[in-house]
Amino acid sequence: MDQIIEKLQERMKKNSFAIYNHLELETVERDRVVVRMEIRPESKNPHGIVHGGALYTMADNASGTAAHTDGRAYVTQHGSLNFLSNRQDGVLRAEARIRRRGRMTCLSAVDITDETGALLATGEFSFFCVSETQSGADK
Repeated sequence: MDQIIEKLQERMKKNSFAIYNHLELETVERDRVVVRMEIRPESKNPHGIVHGGALYTMADNASGTAAHTDGRAYVTQHGSLNFLSNRQDGVLRAEARIRRRGRMTCLSAVDITDETGALLATGEFSFFCVSETQSGADK
């Protein structure tokens, strides 16, 4: 598992979209990942709260990384996110847990919370496996 964690951390460092959105990998365990984002001016919409696209990006990245913890490569098949609340500042966390792994698909549940643990968004993402071997984690 340690080797997979290292590969996922390296993969996140090469993820230009995650870097652009200031996402950081905080926790990686088998079937569980936490992604962190400090709210910045560029994270906000014209109303001064976090843009829904930033929240969705957090959820997709956390869920996708959790899928990758088996050492295989995945792409997002479907995602849905329910927006419940929002914030103007602080640190947000997206925690994704794998609910089910199939031979070629994977389902995750994800919650986004603020620093107090208040639930801001919740959803589910499904992923399709694009590699059968663990070497796919390098992609």
